[in-house]
Amino acid sequence: MNRAIILVLDSLGLGSSDDAHLYGDEGSDTLGHIIEECASGNANSDKRTGPLVIPNLIRWGLGEAAIASRKATLPIDRVTPEGSFGYAKEVSAGKDTPSGHWEICGLPVPFEWGVFPKTKNCFPETLINELMKEGDILGTLANKHASGTKVIEEFGEEHIRSGLPICYTSADSVFQIAAHEEHFGLERLYKLCEVAKRLVDPLNITRVIARPFIGNSKDGFKRTSNRRDITTPPNDLTLLDNIIEAKGQVVSVGKIGDIFSNQGVSYTVKAPNNMGLVDQLLSEMKKVNEGLIFVNLVDFDTNFGHRRDLSGYASALEEFDNRIPEIESNLQKNDLVLITADHGCDPSWPGSDHTREHVPVVFYGKTIKNNNLGKRDTFADMGQTIAHHLQIKSLKNGTACNLQ
Repeated sequence: MNRAIILVLDSLGLGSSDDAHLYGDEGSDTLGHIIEECASGNANSDKRTGPLVIPNLIRWGLGEAAIASRKATLPIDRVTPEGSFGYAKEVSAGKDTPSGHWEICGLPVPFEWGVFPKTKNCFPETLINELMKEGDILGTLANKHASGTKVIEEFGEEHIRSGLPICYTSADSVFQIAAHEEHFGLERLYKLCEVAKRLVDPLNITRVIARPFIGNSKDGFKRTSNRRDITTPPNDLTLLDNIIEAKGQVVSVGKIGDIFSNQGVSYTVKAPNNMGLVDQLLSEMKKVNEGLIFVNLVDFDTNFGHRRDLSGYASALEEFDNRIPEIESNLQKNDLVLITADHGCDPSWPGSDHTREHVPVVFYGKTIKNNNLGKRDTFADMGQTIAHHLQIKSLKNGTACNLQ
């Protein structure tokens, strides 16, 4: 079996989808707005200044993909891409993480996941009462839509004093519980999240996420890398299952295993941040010679998209771009690398939620030719292309891209 690598730059959308107006996201453009704001000097910080510098991603074809998606020029250097490039629209309902990843792997989600209303005390009283009873807690804090970092800042001290977990949600189908690793306990938090997932299943909520943090009000609270996602399993087979059936390996780097409820995953390696995840990718590339290495670089979304941090997002892109030569130096002759995203999260957009956008489709490898793949009608085209490359059973959805 050949080898493939999927790099999900979590939330790096390429411009609002045709149906973005249904989500209030018409005009959103994660990468395009970052490029424009950097060029205008509006994304300067102590870490970076000036135009966005991502020459390796542009060389692979990301710049041309972005221009094609928005159908307008961008203030970036134009070069002839070394890879095949295009962009894809999502057919799954919503703009959440599991749906995006599942569709990339050939399983669109045509139904809508349950979400909580954007109101005060957004969780049903019966749900909270059952969580208190079965989770052995005296109550909860927050009970609202909120940014994960801001809700910890707002309720962190009260949480430590009272021992009550912080429960919140977003526009996605998710129930999140934040708790202090030392004062509340990490294992206790995990057990509470398992109870919560069972309780929200009748509401068709996709994920319950444990959000542990450390610190205090004086020095600041900080979320740790011990996050855990408890996700509804895919409702059918995906690319990952087909690889396993063909006796190949699927290595999860980061939260991929959580997103697929470990269905079709051989094993998982984790790291606390993007650069640590790239280190893990490079390590796995030296050990795994066939199958799929599947990476999610979560910092783009969690640390910068949701926090609407333009400069931080730009800096993270530049930091990742600097690592691409290391990835290239570890590529085998027949490797196929895909750079894509699961949704958008425009740091220039109002609010703190994901944005409904096209995603990049950038394939690179020593045998891959420059080819404009155009607009793909589903994320599943990417998974079908990888299935074809690995010479395994075709997926039920998607059309393989022509990379030659």
